[in-house]
Amino acid sequence: MNDAYLRSLGFASTHPAHSASQPTFDLAWRYQHERAAHDGTPLFIEHPLGVDRCRLSALPAPLAAPDVFANLALHDRPGLESAIEAFYAAHGGPGELLPVFEPYVFRPYRRAR
Repeated sequence: MNDAYLRSLGFASTHPAHSASQPTFDLAWRYQHERAAHDGTPLFIEHPLGVDRCRLSALPAPLAAPDVFANLALHDRPGLESAIEAFYAAHGGPGELLPVFEPYVFRPYRRAR
């Protein structure tokens, strides 16, 4: 999976601004779907550092196994798409769009938008 594929499914990175202290995309990433479920439950996908799998959850960083909705091979695209459909089916379908994350970046040399 890559960034373009995840964005085509409706996911957006939870850390849009990468820095030197963050691992590269190949090592770890976390995305949130742009739509919450109809009941308000958010959907996150995460590839934890050092684990060759990705997992879907309602939490940004699930620690307990019951919090993980689906645990998939890292490049299982059909499995991911069916897991997303199953998530929304279990929660009443897709809901409204979540607000877009815009980080505050202090730029004293630019005018405000």
